[in-house]
Amino acid sequence: MPPPAVPRYNVLGVGVSALTLAQARDLVVNVQGSLRHGYICLGTAHGLTVARADGELRRIYNESWLTTPDGMPLVWLGPRGVERVYGPDLLLGACDAGRSVGLRHYLFGGAPGVATELADRLASRFPGVAIVGHREPPFRPLNATEFATWQAEIARLRPDVIWVGLGTPKQERFMAQHWRELEAGVLIGVGAAFDFHSGRVRQAPRWMQRNGLEWLFRLGTEPRRLGPRYLITNPLFILRVLAQKTGLRRYPIV
Repeated sequence: MPPPAVPRYNVLGVGVSALTLAQARDLVVNVQGSLRHGYICLGTAHGLTVARADGELRRIYNESWLTTPDGMPLVWLGPRGVERVYGPDLLLGACDAGRSVGLRHYLFGGAPGVATELADRLASRFPGVAIVGHREPPFRPLNATEFATWQAEIARLRPDVIWVGLGTPKQERFMAQHWRELEAGVLIGVGAAFDFHSGRVRQAPRWMQRNGLEWLFRLGTEPRRLGPRYLITNPLFILRVLAQKTGLRRYPIV
């Protein structure tokens, strides 16, 4: 059975799913016991700005099962009732709610030791959660032998959810390329959630998250890595959104 469709709204030519965190969590939990529902992207201003210049990435976002409003600017651009579906919160919510139905989770991504620490922390925080496996891949594409070995592991474990923490746009490309080849329910690209929930990187305070200032907190903690992302792509995103809203530019979903 195909996954249920969710209405979308257009942000720079990407169809963003109009839903709440609770709705997204429930859709993930309901994958339990089924196979190949596709993949879920977490949409941010950075990701959509990169996709504006990369037609292939834009196609990946638009062919996902869901592309959620992960960043507050995408929430503000959406219709009434849309909420932020933040990757780290979706991960925790699905682990918590999924316990009642035996939802099976697999963690794929992170620097050495991160997925292991994340699995331990999730098991401690949510007693009874089914973390059936984890893998910290190399910082390069898996070769054919490595992928075949991992594919066989997934076939043996049959996870309902593979949480992919490779960062944008690497994780989106990976999920789109491989979801049909894996005996799993759904792949979800959650980026920095692995670092946050393993304790490797601090999260912004909730008040900053709610007010769209998380980027400022992250820029302060990792200026060399995140400076180009936030100081270049954020202003470009704002200019393009203004052009779309005023009708100066049209960005069709194709």
